[in-house]
Amino acid sequence: MKVTAFNPLILSKDAKAITELFEALGFEYRHTKTNINDKDITSFDMKHPDGFRVDVAQVEQMPQDMTAIRMNVRDFDEAYEFLTAHGFKNSQGDRITDTGSSKATLMVSPSGYAISLAQHIKK
Repeated sequence: MKVTAFNPLILSKDAKAITELFEALGFEYRHTKTNINDKDITSFDMKHPDGFRVDVAQVEQMPQDMTAIRMNVRDFDEAYEFLTAHGFKNSQGDRITDTGSSKATLMVSPSGYAISLAQHIKK
């Protein structure tokens, strides 16, 4: 399985406060994706000049902030099968988010930690 990115993802009702903190630490916005899953979910990809990355997602339905690992891969189906074979469950049931430029879902381990699995689709 080819992993192309591996960094923290913070899910929060108050993404603005979190992104402002990371801006103060020297991180810059690299990419923003809005209206994910036809909902009011927005994801911000931030990068530090030294190469560190963090993603922050504005997610209204979260009862509290949650930190997950964002893992981008070359082959979504292969990684999905790998994680499910290790007991991970898709937090969306059988749904996979397909934005046209990426496939993604939040996978949760038996002990409760989460991996946001994604494949960017190159055209």
